[in-house]
Amino acid sequence: MQDSYGRDLDLNLLRVLVAVADAGSVTGAAARLYLTQPAVSAALRRLHEAVGTQLFVRHGRGVALSKPGERMVASVRPHLEALLVAALSPPRFDPLTSQHVIRLGLSDTTEGWILPALLRALAVRAPKMAVVATGVQFRTVAEALTSRRVDLALSVLDEVPPNVQREAVFKGGFVCLYDPRKTKLGKAIGERAYFAHEHVIVSYNGDLRGIVEDLMGKTRKVRCSLNSFSHVGDVLEGTAMLATVPETVARQLMRVRPKLRTAALPFPMSGTPIELLWPNAVDDDEASRFVRQVVREVIAAELKGQRWGEGKPKDRRRPRGSAGW
Repeated sequence: MQDSYGRDLDLNLLRVLVAVADAGSVTGAAARLYLTQPAVSAALRRLHEAVGTQLFVRHGRGVALSKPGERMVASVRPHLEALLVAALSPPRFDPLTSQHVIRLGLSDTTEGWILPALLRALAVRAPKMAVVATGVQFRTVAEALTSRRVDLALSVLDEVPPNVQREAVFKGGFVCLYDPRKTKLGKAIGERAYFAHEHVIVSYNGDLRGIVEDLMGKTRKVRCSLNSFSHVGDVLEGTAMLATVPETVARQLMRVRPKLRTAALPFPMSGTPIELLWPNAVDDDEASRFVRQVVREVIAAELKGQRWGEGKPKDRRRPRGSAGW
């Protein structure tokens, strides 16, 4: 084969070669390939020029392979068949052997709660999978999904782009977190006492407004504003300040700092539903669908007070002095 042609050989010409050989005529091959007869003849000319020899000879009203043509078809046919099988029968996803990397966007309210449980579940069901966790929040999650920086996300999102799927997975309430060694609240706190205390808040705007200011239209005495819930317990412990946090976050903070307690808020306040979000592009992807289902199972187990894979609830007895979650 001439080098100038071999480097740029159109592999579709090999498909034409095999079709003509099987049909025994250009007309028959054109019908099989859904091409016109002139198109097949032109393809054969290009192939003959590429290999530098005639691959067919006239035989009656059709054509027959020449000796070089026979050798070429014998070499090409197995590879074309293998390519066809690979294209029509892609390997099925097997979680036990998959080395897929899942890029998961997590809000700070879900990372400490869901990620450890998800990794425990994947260690059993998909031990070779890896997770890349990325922090997202309601202002950044849409861009992370549409740019495909993450394959799926657990977060709050007001307006979902048209190329993103959404599914509400849970909706939790809020509680008042405090250090009982520095302030006594009991099972609940009155509204006057609540607003008389100093507060630690989380503000993604970097200001002194938190969820109470936004939802209730009332102003607290904010002593410290943080940009995530990760260090609320660190700042709160040992002080008389209060923090209004989601119930799921309170559980995580109290595991790390068991001396903290929670009290019911003096007013009803429910959170925005946390949603499972993913791009349309991975809606039918088997690996993504598998992980989405595991996330659903993990959340369901955690909400029931279980660890994933366990049939009995964990011991949720409240520590002495706790007012509950």
